[in-house]
Amino acid sequence: MTAEGNPPGIDTTKPHSARMYDYYLGGKTHYEVDVQAAEAVIATVPFAGAMARANRDFMIRATRWLATEAGVRQFLDIGSGIPTEPNLHQVAQSAAPDARVVYTDSDPIVLQYAQALLHSTPEGRTAYLQADAAKPESIADSGELHATLDLNRPVALSVNALFHFVPDEWGPYKILTGLLERLPSGSYLCLSHATADVDDPALAARGRAVEEIYAKGGTALRLRDRSEVGRFFEGLELVEPGIVMAHDWRPEPGQADELEEGQPSMLAGLARKP
Repeated sequence: MTAEGNPPGIDTTKPHSARMYDYYLGGKTHYEVDVQAAEAVIATVPFAGAMARANRDFMIRATRWLATEAGVRQFLDIGSGIPTEPNLHQVAQSAAPDARVVYTDSDPIVLQYAQALLHSTPEGRTAYLQADAAKPESIADSGELHATLDLNRPVALSVNALFHFVPDEWGPYKILTGLLERLPSGSYLCLSHATADVDDPALAARGRAVEEIYAKGGTALRLRDRSEVGRFFEGLELVEPGIVMAHDWRPEPGQADELEEGQPSMLAGLARKP
């Protein structure tokens, strides 16, 4: 992509986390500034691309489990990011054609590609909402949300690779509580989070270096350990195997694991609201 004719609100002078993630996944929706920052991360953590793909695969497996095993038919994906196939609605609707999905993101570049998120099955429905996760009421009170989802019925709240970009001073646990409290009993939380909670001190140091790379680009990155990530699930009923590395959450038979022994992906888990 080039900077010519950029839509309002898109700053191509600084790297953006969504565009860097797109680069890790092999996408094409990024700029040179994003490539430079992402390559700096890869130079520090060479398996960064494998981590991103492991996180994406977790989303696919968790969404499929929710649609098939848990019978969920409504999904709210916050911080959806730049569309990457298969998108969440494609996974959910392949298992349950009548599934309804609302995507939200605050990044204007996602809005430019949101049409890719709206190709629903005839039986289901998808919608896109431009909203800031740091203001949960802007999502929960949205007319678009209520026109698509019935909040009297269970909803799967997906916040994958989102909260590590929410620093402590923003109140990440309060933000999540504000979202979950609007959802009825029987709803689910699907969450993944970057971590430096590893046994290898050298890997932990690399994680701190990655935090600095993002900070230099103007993005707060807050890696959290297992106990800190566990706080997001307080009051919920964890689905087996609990909070584990994303690539260890119910891996499918024959699925290739790009990560070597001891290399982290992201901490991930799925839990039900009682």
